[in-house]
Parts: sequence; structure tokens; C-alpha cells
Amino acid sequence: MDQKHENTHTPRVFSGIQPTGNLTLGNYLGAVKRFVEMQNSGIETIYCMVDLHAITVWQEPQSLKAATRELAAGFIASGLDPKKSILFNQSQVPAHAELGWIFNCVTRMGWLNRMTQFKDKAGKNRENASVGLFAYPTLMAADILIYHATHVPVGEDQKQHLELTRDIATKFNNDFKTNFFPITEPVIEGVATRVMSLRDGNKKMSKSDASDMSRINLTDSADLIAKKIKKAKTDADPLPSSLEGLENRPEAKNLINIFAGLAGISSEKVLEENAGKEFSKFKPILAELAVSKLMPISKEMAHLMKDTVYIDQVLGNGANKAAQIANPILEKTYDIMGLIRST
Repeated sequence: MDQKHENTHTPRVFSGIQPTGNLTLGNYLGAVKRFVEMQNSGIETIYCMVDLHAITVWQEPQSLKAATRELAAGFIASGLDPKKSILFNQSQVPAHAELGWIFNCVTRMGWLNRMTQFKDKAGKNRENASVGLFAYPTLMAADILIYHATHVPVGEDQKQHLELTRDIATKFNNDFKTNFFPITEPVIEGVATRVMSLRDGNKKMSKSDASDMSRINLTDSADLIAKKIKKAKTDADPLPSSLEGLENRPEAKNLINIFAGLAGISSEKVLEENAGKEFSKFKPILAELAVSKLMPISKEMAHLMKDTVYIDQVLGNGANKAAQIANPILEKTYDIMGLIRST
């Protein structure tokens, strides 16, 4: 579709993470660390625990509540400040689901049929997948566009969904001869936007992987972090002096990228400083760095999880702030479409 639209909307960042169990190092480096950087740059930032997305597959109710609070604790412990960013869980702002339905009526079946993530998640038994899982990308578009977000930090695996969001905004604007919804820009940057499994350098680090040794959780102890890095899969060759030397060495490349992401330097710089080192020498340095960066977050998360009243208060206050932005946009959407609303 034609996407030649100028964004004339106020710069605003939106992103969300599913509350489905432990936050990993991959979530931290690929998303949360960058959320904090964007918050601190002064741009308006809205970050959401997308619990309505989580229920597209079965969730045990008490576990979902605990995971939502733990994710909020992880956000705050990592440096997201409820006074600077709007932090809330999606189900507290009904405008997400309402705009999601509107977008179900704008989106074409053919577009959703092309979504590779649905094919991956539904697996062989797609007839048994929920309608929610199939329509997940239209709700994601609603999450973003209900705030007129101009920028979304996304991982490589979400790029297709953001393209769909742009298509939906374009089609809505064209259908109703308006420039109401912005054509949101993806923000993909940083060396560690895609952190891979510690057991297989070709697979993304995932909180749903059966092996806990494949990932570093933000709740892991210092000893466990060090143990996981020590046991991380590598090859027998020493570290090269340039990135070309990491070709066809996915596990080596992953550890270098993790170091770079944690240290806030380029992968080239990491190689410059560690060229020729065996992994037996490099892993302890990486473990020490990981522990120094992650333990303060882990301790603060544990502290926050003892005060769920505070967490719920943060989420409630954030939802009120989010609704103040979302509700007028929803009302205007209804008006554009000719839906009558009593005032």
C-alpha cells in the first residue's frame, strides 16, 4: 500500500511486553534498556504490560496476575520512572480493545494470513488456535495507534506487525479521506536488539524455552548468572579481532553482542579489547559484567514485589493517564466513522 504520509503528530513512543513469566536478558537488552534511554531523552513515552495479548493463549489466572506485577517491577527496577513514563497494563484501558475491533473491520483477512508469527505460534493445529491469536496484529496496531504513537521500538521479529500497523493506518486514512492516524516509524537499533539463546546461537533467547540454562532471567542470583555464562555454548577458536571473524560463529557472536549491550559499547570495541582470548578467559569477564549490571535490578525487583499495593497503584495511575490520551482519540475515530455517541 502507498505509505507516503508525513507524520505531523507530536513525537510519542509506545511499546509493550507480554506478562508471561520471567523477564530475560534478551528482554532487557532488546527492549527495556532502550525504553529507559528513550524516556531519558525527553520524548513522551508510554510502556504497557500487554495482558490482553497474553490471553490469546491460555493463562492460569493467578500466574498472569503475578507475572504482570513482576513485569511492572522489572520495568521500574530497570529505570522506568512512573513520573516520566506512563506505565500500565493494557486491560485497564478499554480503548485498546475498542479500537482493536474497529481495526478488525479495516484489516483484510489476506493481510493476517501472511503473518508469519501466527503460523509459528499456531503450529500444525491452526484450527485449534484462538481467533484472538489470529487477530493479535490488529490489537497490536490498536495499542500503538490509540496513542497516535509516532515511534515504536521493535525487535526484528515484530517488524512485520509494525508494517501491518502502517498498512492499517494508511487504509483507514484513505477510506475516510483523513490524515488522522500517524504512519508509525519502527526504531530498530543497538547491537543486542536480538539476544540469542545461550544453548543455540541460531535461536532467540526466550522465556518460553524449556531449558532455563538457555537464558539469563533478571531474577537470577549472581551465582546462577555466572554459572549460565560459564556453561554457555561456544566454539574452540579464540576471539577474532574483527566482526568478519565471527561469521558462521553464532554462539561467539551472541556473547560478544551481549557484552557490547551490557557495556554500552560497540561489538567492534569488545573484539578490539579481547582479540585472541580463549572463551575460558572471556566468559569470567562477561559474567562479572553481567552480574554488576543485573544484580541491582534483581534486588530492586525483589524489593518491589514485596509491595504489590504500590505496583497496583502505579499501574492504576498509569492507566488513568493513558486513558486521558486514548479516549479522545477513540471518540474522534468513532466520529470519523459515523458512529453516534452520546455526550
